[in-house]
Amino acid sequence: MNKPGREQGSADSDFKQRSDKMTISVLDARPALLVVDLQKGIVGLPTAHPMADVISNAARLADAFRSHDLPVVLINVDGGAPGRTEQSRPVTDFPAGWTDLIPELNRRPSDRLVTKRTWGAFTNTGLDTQLKQAGVTQVVIAGVASSAGVESTARQAFELGFNVALAVDAMTDRSADAHHNSITRIFPRLGETGTTPEIVDLLEAAAHGKQGSA
Repeated sequence: MNKPGREQGSADSDFKQRSDKMTISVLDARPALLVVDLQKGIVGLPTAHPMADVISNAARLADAFRSHDLPVVLINVDGGAPGRTEQSRPVTDFPAGWTDLIPELNRRPSDRLVTKRTWGAFTNTGLDTQLKQAGVTQVVIAGVASSAGVESTARQAFELGFNVALAVDAMTDRSADAHHNSITRIFPRLGETGTTPEIVDLLEAAAHGKQGSA
């Protein structure tokens, strides 16, 4: 069941409401896909958009990146930052299987697994070094939650010098307002936003361009 919020609908309905109407225009030669927190203990929580659509789009992106021999990083969370907060947070003693990646992502041996213990995937994980050693200059980010794990990872990637793209129909949040704020106000300042079909089309176009110049 989806939690009521600003409005119900698919994740890309918010994308269509963006004030500047710009979409992603280009992918670097070596982008990586980062899939944030699509794990068994999280995907069953109430969300602003249908989780099934988010999972389907994230899985499609992962398959597309793999088919072009581009890095796929599957990220799960197994803890939280220790600082005091005004809002209560879930306990960190997670039940068995809580951190397991969902099977729909179809993890492959070539995928990288990163376990984080904060919102952002770059904090104390070595992800920055791994990506740069692999020649990655751009990250495409999907997953949950738009205003937490996704936004924090996007902010870190931007500050570390990566070009950032965000697949807005492959993410959601427990709060519709928080999701809308991230994709309309924050993400355009960190990178480019687009939908799964747009990103897949850019991957295909880049591959055809390489073939034509070979």
